[in-house]
Amino acid sequence: MGDSDPITARRRAPVDSRPAVTVLAGFSPAATTAVARLLQRADPRLVSVSHDLGQVRDGVIRRVVRTSAEVLEDEVETLLHGCVSCTLREDVLPTLVRLSRTRPESDIVLLLPRVVEPEAVAGACAHCEVGGRPVTDAVRFDSYVTVVDAASLLTNLTSADDLRDRDLHAAEEDDRAVADVITRQIEFADTVVLWGGPEVEGFDLARAGVLLERLAPWATQVAVDAGRQIDSMSLAARLRHTGRHNPRVPGMNGRALEGYAIAVHSPEPDCGVVSVLFEARRPFHPARLHGALGTLAAETLRGRGQLWLASQPDTVIAYESAGGGVGMGSLGRWLAAQPAYRWAEATPDRRAAADLGWDAFFGDRRTVLAFVGLDFAGDALTERLAGCLLTNQELATDWTGLQDPFAGCFPLTED
Repeated sequence: MGDSDPITARRRAPVDSRPAVTVLAGFSPAATTAVARLLQRADPRLVSVSHDLGQVRDGVIRRVVRTSAEVLEDEVETLLHGCVSCTLREDVLPTLVRLSRTRPESDIVLLLPRVVEPEAVAGACAHCEVGGRPVTDAVRFDSYVTVVDAASLLTNLTSADDLRDRDLHAAEEDDRAVADVITRQIEFADTVVLWGGPEVEGFDLARAGVLLERLAPWATQVAVDAGRQIDSMSLAARLRHTGRHNPRVPGMNGRALEGYAIAVHSPEPDCGVVSVLFEARRPFHPARLHGALGTLAAETLRGRGQLWLASQPDTVIAYESAGGGVGMGSLGRWLAAQPAYRWAEATPDRRAAADLGWDAFFGDRRTVLAFVGLDFAGDALTERLAGCLLTNQELATDWTGLQDPFAGCFPLTED
């Protein structure tokens, strides 16, 4: 059958000998550590890497590397600068590469500190080198797993606390909210572990499961009852060597722009959880949207997506809300606002998404927003957003000169 035989081709395919890395994130250190220990119980060769950032603001971190049987390293390191990105660049990634060389037969489970978002790890891997070579030359990132403690999930998602309020901020300028960190950990995951126990049962546990499905519908959900004996081999089979991580998939802010879904539209409550997807091809009136932001954030647990303002028609604007706060920022220019020769600089996914939805008047400009929360009126929220769009009469005028409360907030770099 020759080289065209698929069985022969598979036999000749090179074996990937790089150690596989399972990244464990989560805001509950106890639950995340418990999952890591269960994985190591199932595979005694598995090496765990964890970092204590208790003194990171002083430029000091503690690294612990261990197997199920022994501690291999317990070191205190001083960084050039005390921040999460420096920790990743100066210690986490070099440690992974070093372990791939000293223990090539062992896979790795990387336990992220509770305030570290997994997207930061993926970003560091995409842009940083160790010894002049990409990190992925030495290891392969198999899966990003977020462990969620069902007992504290809703309390933290509804909290208005910043990390600073709990003395968890990783740097003096770290102004992230607790709810922001937790939702981003969940959203970036390809696998979510719902860590339950006897204190959370029945409706509350079911609601937590639905909430996680709405926050990360693309992730595989694995439920663990910590109140019973856990089969470590079964858990390991569901979390390791899944190949679920796809480095091409962008982070949350870029998903809609690249043509990926950002939510499921499920406006009818399921265990009280509501998920609304709002899409529009006309721009927002800046003043009306500005006036609605507080209500949108207060009524929902999470908002995310992209939008465009009539007053800033060249700019893709990222939107997110959590913990009652709102964040917005520039994602650059719409393709329709760029000369055609610059389109080649965009990813193939973005160009394909733009082509599929191209509008004769507005090009690739469009709003895609999602809101997830408890017992809010989905139809009313949709009507509120629709009321913030330009009317037909306003579209017929010169709407680019509207009074703009967002003026100067989303500068574009002139290339």
